[in-house]
Formats: sequence, C-alpha cells, structure tokens
Amino acid sequence: MPRSLLLFALPLLVIAYACTPAPETEPAAPPSLHVEQEGSTHGDLLSFFDAWTAFRRPPLVDGVPDYSADAMAAQYAELPVWMARLASFDTTGWSVAERVDWHLVMAEMNGLEFDHRVLRPWVNNPAFYVQIWTSQSDTPSHEGPTPEGFIDLWTYDLPLTGDAAVELASRIRTIPPFLERARTNLTGNQKDLWTMGVKALEGQRRDLERFAVRVEGTSTDLGEAIAAATDASASFAEWLLERAPSRTGPSGVGRDEYTWYLKNVHLSPYSWEDEVRIVEAELARSYTALRLEEQRNRDLPTLEPIPNAAEYDRRVNQAVDDYVAFLERADIMEPKPYMAPALRARVGRFSPASGPRSFFSEVDYRDPRTMRVHGTHWIDLARMQVEPHPSPIRALPLSYNIWDSRSEGLATAMEEFSMHAGLFDDSPRSRELIWILVAQRAARALAGLRMHSNEWTLDEAVAFAARWTPRGWMQATGDLVWFEQHLYLMQPGYGPSYLTGKAQIEELLSARQHQLGDAFTVRGFFDDMNAKGLIPVSLIRWEMTGDAESYGNR
Repeated sequence: MPRSLLLFALPLLVIAYACTPAPETEPAAPPSLHVEQEGSTHGDLLSFFDAWTAFRRPPLVDGVPDYSADAMAAQYAELPVWMARLASFDTTGWSVAERVDWHLVMAEMNGLEFDHRVLRPWVNNPAFYVQIWTSQSDTPSHEGPTPEGFIDLWTYDLPLTGDAAVELASRIRTIPPFLERARTNLTGNQKDLWTMGVKALEGQRRDLERFAVRVEGTSTDLGEAIAAATDASASFAEWLLERAPSRTGPSGVGRDEYTWYLKNVHLSPYSWEDEVRIVEAELARSYTALRLEEQRNRDLPTLEPIPNAAEYDRRVNQAVDDYVAFLERADIMEPKPYMAPALRARVGRFSPASGPRSFFSEVDYRDPRTMRVHGTHWIDLARMQVEPHPSPIRALPLSYNIWDSRSEGLATAMEEFSMHAGLFDDSPRSRELIWILVAQRAARALAGLRMHSNEWTLDEAVAFAARWTPRGWMQATGDLVWFEQHLYLMQPGYGPSYLTGKAQIEELLSARQHQLGDAFTVRGFFDDMNAKGLIPVSLIRWEMTGDAESYGNR
C-alpha cells in the first residue's frame, strides 16, 4: 500500500476517513462506537469545530481551569465520541481546501488524544502551570503547551484603564488556587521536566515582581492580586524544589510515540529516524559551507558587532527597509503595506555586551538583515490579522503547535533562500552568519531528538547544542540553550521543525516547479503558499499540487 501525503497512523479511536476521498492510510480497527452522521457540508464542519473547541478546554471550577484526575478522565472518556463524530462526516464533493480543513480538525483531536495518553502535561510538567507571559511569540501562538486561562501581559496597554485593571486583577487572582491544585495533580516522575519546572515558576515570580513595579499605584485590588500570585509562585517553586530529588524518570516520549505524534498531530511525512538523518545532514552541510565561505572570505575584514545604541537603531531600521525592498526587487513575494511596520515593531533595543552575548545577538549585531529575514514570522502574523484566511479553522492559530513546519520552516528557509537570491551579495561575510544559524538549529534539533529517544538527559542535550554551535556563540551556562532544550522536551517535534519544515518547503518548491514548468514563478509560489494559511506544509502541498499521494513514493 503506498504511503499517503499525510501518512496518518490514526489511533484506534479514529475510525477512518469516512466518506472523505483523502489519502490512503493503514486500515484501522472498526470502532465499537456508532454515531449518526454528523454532517455533509463544510458549514457543518465549521459548526462542529466551534463545538469541538469548547470541548477541548478543561472545565472551570470557581473560574479556575480544572486539570484534576477526575476532570481529565472524564474528558478523555468522551474524546472517542468526538472522533467518531468527525469520522462520520460525508465529504463527498468537497474541495481539496475543505477536506484540508477536515484534516486539521482531526489533527487537533489527535493532539488532545496524545496529551491524555502520553504527554499528560498537567501530571508530568510543572512548567505547564505557568500562566504569566510578558512578551509575544513570533509564532501564531505560544511555543509549547500552555494551560487554559494563561495571561498575556503584553496585550495590556499601560497605564491600565480602570476596567482593564479590574479585569486583569480578576484573572491574576486565579493563579494561587490554580497552583494549589497543581500540587495534587503533579504526580509524574519525569526528572528533567520537574527540574526545569522549578526555574519556570521562579521566572513567573520574577515577572510578577517586575510587573508590580510597572503598575504600582494603579489600584489596590490589582496590587493585592499580583502580590498574592507572586507569593503563590514562590511557594510553588519551593514545593517543586523540595520534591525534585525524588523525580528520577526519563522525560522523553520515546521514538515510536515521537513518530506517531509527528505523523498524526503535526502531519509530517517524517519519522524520528528521518528527522535525525535530516538534521545530521544539515549540521554537516552547514559546517562545510561555513568553512568554505570563511576560506573564500579569508582576506576580508571580519564582521564586528554593532558598538552602540544609535548605530544599532540606524542599521536595524535600514535592515527592515532593505529586506522588504529585496522581496519586491527580487520578485519573491507580493509587497504588502503591513510588511515593514510588522518588522519595524519588533526591532528590539540595543543591549551593551557585559560578558558573552546571547547567540542571536552575536548574529544580529553583525548584520541585522539576518534576523529581519527570520522576522518573516512577523509578516505572517500581520497577514493573519490583516488578511485572515476565509476559513475560521485557519483564521486563528491551530492548537498543539500544529503550524510549526510552516511557521518555523518558512522563517528559517527564507534566510537561506534570501542569501541565494542575493540579499547579502554586498557583504560576503554575512553569508557566514546564515550557515552559523543553520548549524545552531541543527545542533539544538539533534539534541532535542536524542532527549526524546531518552538517550540523552537535558544536561547532555544542552552541552551538545552549545558545543556544536560554531564560534562558541552558544554558552552552555546561558539562559537561551536551556530555554530551547526545555521547550523541545515539552513539545515534541518543535526543535527540528525549523529544518524539517524547511526541507518540506524545498520539496514542495521543487515539485511545484516540475508540475508547472515554464509557468512557475518564485513569487507565484510564495504568494500561493502564504494564501493557504499557517498549516502543516504537507497539507499546503496537497492543496497547491492537488496530489494527495505526493509523499507515497519516498
């Protein structure tokens, strides 16, 4: 049986694709559960999706999300009914785009199933209980698992209005009871997740302390709510620290479950073994390319870091203009009025070097265009806001980071694509920075993969990622490498998605060029891909090429 575009190995709870003329899959066991046909139109699917989204959220008890054993057992027991209802849809006559939406809903269901069956973050991952976020991610939603009711402080304009202060105080007051319930819920034995959970809750305490200073005097109610949440976070971190030595088990999901997650939730064509091969090849390729670039540039002066704030502001804003102009001049993407503002809003501020810089500062301070290219992320988010996809299923971020191959894959791909298309022709040494970025992403991805196979501990993964990042720019003692490896341990598939997503986009570009022949254009390719939304590249490929079996002959 040929492998399909999506290579879904559906759980036994998912019946099949019902009447969906979708890619072939390995046959699943017949369900013992029978439901009436749920619907036969795309509009029916949209209504179903709204109901599913409500079901996916945990129940609230006194306004606090309930992740207790009883609540989670009840949700898991009802999940097969929802899967059967989705499988009952008659999609005869649906367009490819409409069937893609069906698969997206199915992927979310598999994500919840995997959460209950394998990850169980409410049981195993103390960092799951962090509710405070101080800055926006450059991706469609938070990277990694988050609880219902998380609080994005960056969405509040300061100084707070009276109504906003009341609303925020009400939300922050849920933190102490939420953390109190976590003490009962957290019974897992994953050593590395538990250890990093201590740091995550200490981080929440610090964030609350800083925020309290920023809103001091706004209202007594808000001040008291923040103080109580700060104390609760500190107490919970101490509770975790006291019990950390008793946690001795591995934190990875294992190779087989990792592969199941890739194929059924993130809809990737790859297995754990495939991803290892891809990132190992990327690591070797980037080191080879970097050394050859250095050889070619050996007589050129080195790129020195930007020395001060004024020069940084000038160059980073020029980098925004240069990149947006390049996209138009090189005929890569349709220029949009929101592109430059989206990038310029995220240029950041100069931070004087006091000791080793962080990895991305080492790159950015040598040529700000490099990270503006990766800032294609912000263009994606602006497009999502200004030009939302007509399907409500794609208009908002998908759960479980299902968007990672497209979001991280394209942002990473654009670095190398832009280099090849000429963006850095005026600065040959800047090409070296692109290969350093590839190497760093390959090193950290391989480290994450070895953690999930339970071959390496978090400490070993951190050491490897730091050691294999060129020029010593990734410090093993720095916060970044620990943050990244913790994220990849919590969220299977995320670390490699930068490069495995890029690989899928490269394959799609090649396939589309072969399919269209002389009618193919680079701009047409990227504009078409961008119009499909932030969904798995495998589904974008199906929708762009119409070939549901495009991965079948690997």
